[in-house]
Amino acid sequence: MKKLRIAQIAPLFESVPPKKYGGTERVVSNLTEGLIAEGHDVTLFASGDSTTSARLIAPVSESLRLGRKTRSAIIMHMLMLAKVYEDMEGQFDVIHSHLEYLTLPYASRSSTPTVLTMHGRLDTPDYARILRRYATMAYVSISDAQRQPVPDINWARTIYHGYPEELFTFNPCPEDYFLYLGRLSEEKRPDQAIMMARACKIPLKIAAKIDPADKAYFTKRIKPLLDSPYIEFVGEVDDLRKSELLRNAKGLLNTIDWPEPFGLVMIEAMACGTPVIVRRCGSSPEVITHGRSGFICDSRQEFIRAIRTIDTISRLGCRQEFERRFTQKHMISNYEKLYYELIAMASGKKRHTSTAHPGEIAA
Repeated sequence: MKKLRIAQIAPLFESVPPKKYGGTERVVSNLTEGLIAEGHDVTLFASGDSTTSARLIAPVSESLRLGRKTRSAIIMHMLMLAKVYEDMEGQFDVIHSHLEYLTLPYASRSSTPTVLTMHGRLDTPDYARILRRYATMAYVSISDAQRQPVPDINWARTIYHGYPEELFTFNPCPEDYFLYLGRLSEEKRPDQAIMMARACKIPLKIAAKIDPADKAYFTKRIKPLLDSPYIEFVGEVDDLRKSELLRNAKGLLNTIDWPEPFGLVMIEAMACGTPVIVRRCGSSPEVITHGRSGFICDSRQEFIRAIRTIDTISRLGCRQEFERRFTQKHMISNYEKLYYELIAMASGKKRHTSTAHPGEIAA
């Protein structure tokens, strides 16, 4: 197959890959490096503190969250999109944007096909309105559950995220603690993870980021619960520390209470052989196989039962489930197929338009 000229457009809030927390940017990094390994010519549009094998075009020198300068996020992303679609028009075979709705006015007027991977939740009326206005664009969902609020647009594929197989080390012999990993935000319900750990009298390590918007929630709801010999608050961690915590944990307590579109932390845990205990909502029934890679729970009692029976889950089985479904190779292969399909469709439309007779409207 012809090797492609591909533009990958990443959010500017975090570097690619992120220094600490940042799911979307981590996916963009895995995708970019995997495509380059397959021989494609990839240009990455991202912050200047990104690390990549691709040609890097950076509208800002530092990521917006950790950078020293205060910038308008919307303006900087619009300038980046203008660079891709206006200044560099015709230089790519396919454009892959991870900026979601901001991309739509640019992409809808471009002759170069655009893939739009939706990374966030879609269950708000305003989000549904903007997507339906551009319903024929090529959208990728990261789980089938993510599509449910807006089923009536052009969903080209569901493509699950993937990691390089060697990135996480399998550990068959964990230490005696459970792990909560993610953000300390209300919809992720870390308070429930803490309360269940205290009720079961099990050690729980909390490795989590606190966004400015979540500081009041942390102070009011989480901080009072940390005063327990069973709870260790680790804080936000980098990739090395995260991998260490995951592979040594007996289980991942993922007490989310919102329709999470995917949940990278679940496949990160599986790659280490660590079972996942998660609430039945959002993508969790698609990602976790109940009884094989973890437990899917509907109640507090089921969470507690899962904690107490975590040793019945095979850690090798968790790793094998990751290798079967969530590797970088799987993700790259699925995106490649989609790129070639969209390019062929765009080429067919151009041929059809160019052969239309004068006065004839091409379909």
